[in-house]
Amino acid sequence: MENWIEAAILGVVEGLTEFLPVSSTGHLLLLGHFLGFESNGKSFEVLVQLGAILAITLVYFRRLLDIALRIPTDPAARRFVLGVLVAFLPAALIGAVLHGFIKGVLFNPFIVCCALIAGGLILLVVDDLELEEKYPDATTFPLPMYFKIGLIQCLAMIPGVSRSGSTIVGAMLLGSSKRAAAEFSFFLAMPTMAGAFAYDLLKSYKTLTFDDMTLIVIGFVCAFFAALIVVRSFLDFVSKRGFAVFAWWRIVVGLFGLAGLWIVG
Repeated sequence: MENWIEAAILGVVEGLTEFLPVSSTGHLLLLGHFLGFESNGKSFEVLVQLGAILAITLVYFRRLLDIALRIPTDPAARRFVLGVLVAFLPAALIGAVLHGFIKGVLFNPFIVCCALIAGGLILLVVDDLELEEKYPDATTFPLPMYFKIGLIQCLAMIPGVSRSGSTIVGAMLLGSSKRAAAEFSFFLAMPTMAGAFAYDLLKSYKTLTFDDMTLIVIGFVCAFFAALIVVRSFLDFVSKRGFAVFAWWRIVVGLFGLAGLWIVG
């Protein structure tokens, strides 16, 4: 029962942090470390993301359906889909090649804390810059820009960096508005997270026990409902207030994490 409660807590944290620029994987690894929660091959932290994937797919279902229906006749729709695929490709290739190294070496609480702090400082600087907003619509970025954002997203393979954070910062530095950058991070999350989920499941399903799957399902359900709340409110929030609050949250969590590692290990 204790593991069920921990899985539920971690699922809620995953859902609340997945689409914020604070690193959901970093939060899960740190919280799991201090709770003493150990998943089989670190698979819980990856597979529980399915809940967040389904949440954002549900929220964006009508828009996704509209884009899909326009693909045969609308060049703009085809171009946007191509842009998302181009942005997704670097992470897919690098993630497949470095999968073992990432989970075996980088899934480390100390690395997470350092990445949280460094990423928070970068986010503070970028949020305060007077950047030219050339692209207010995430569906109309130039194709080279989609690819560059995809390359920058690869930094998020270091737990604590944040997939959404790296995507948002990269898009803003390349001329996107804050809202468009955040929205594109949503679109790019769908294939990126789905790909990570499928790849990890393929690699680990033979070693997962019934108890492992039970915990993953509990975490998935909690992540789904928590992510629904975030996705529905995040864009309006960043449009009005920017990203400073998330930057400071990262720094505080990273510092407390380092203090906790120093005190209790």
